[in-house]
Amino acid sequence: MAAETRPKRPFRWHIGIFLAPALLVYTAIMILPLAGTLQLSLFRNIEQHQVFVGFENFRTLFGDPNWSVNFWNALRNNVWFFIIHMLVQNPIGVMLAALLSSPRLRFAAFYRTAIFVPTILSFVIVGFAWKLILSPLWGVAPHLMDLVGLKSFFTPWLGKEQYALTALSLISVWQFIGIPMMLIYAALLSIPEEVIEAAECDGITGMSQFWKIKLPLILPSIGIISILTFVGNFNAFDLIYTAQGALAGPNYSTDILGTFLYRAFFGFQLQVGDPNMGAAIATMMFLIILGGVCVYLFLVQTRLRRYQF
Repeated sequence: MAAETRPKRPFRWHIGIFLAPALLVYTAIMILPLAGTLQLSLFRNIEQHQVFVGFENFRTLFGDPNWSVNFWNALRNNVWFFIIHMLVQNPIGVMLAALLSSPRLRFAAFYRTAIFVPTILSFVIVGFAWKLILSPLWGVAPHLMDLVGLKSFFTPWLGKEQYALTALSLISVWQFIGIPMMLIYAALLSIPEEVIEAAECDGITGMSQFWKIKLPLILPSIGIISILTFVGNFNAFDLIYTAQGALAGPNYSTDILGTFLYRAFFGFQLQVGDPNMGAAIATMMFLIILGGVCVYLFLVQTRLRRYQF
């Protein structure tokens, strides 16, 4: 009888009402375009009609030399673009965050602001500004290097195939290094004072305290930054397009998946756009990013949880 008279839990309908606007916006902006892209990649325009061809577009992308050469070149460049960010941007961001979190550092707020300001700049401004700075004709880089006796090391980095992609990657690092710095800085500030005081009582101070105490505690934040870097780099387009154009010169040496997708989908100069092949490239980008995120979630994050409080 007690079980029969137990009151039912009320249905929390207000949760659905509050979530509905965000869900509708996300569906309209993300889910539907993604579904449309996946669908478009399975069709081909034949005599002005969309005909279902299954995975034929992907076989063309991987098997036709007219497409596969450019695709693998763009993928290799994108991997190198990501590696530079991982090896340069994130370690320097961690180092800067550790320095700025020191209570002995004066003007820390000014330094944080100065480092973070490039992050809010437009890609167009950054691309054109650095193209002018590194220009061998009217750029300031040759003159500045001459002042310190290093002009012999100057070369038109953006104009040489072996240096262009690395130079653009470092420009991107300069622009976005403020993001990992601020995230790691927030993670360092969230470490309880009791932990720091206990380490100091045990005689662990300075750099030893950072390596033995603080770094293990911020590893989950470093993991999040790494996956954000991966997703952002494999979605990159703006900086390459602004600095090197849609052809990602010289000789496609700075071509990444984003610029390759742009030329394939919309066409450029004498190349006619093919929305179906562009959708196939976009689908491959989605699968690459999805695979990387899944590897992080199921292999890396589970091991980092032990460091969380």
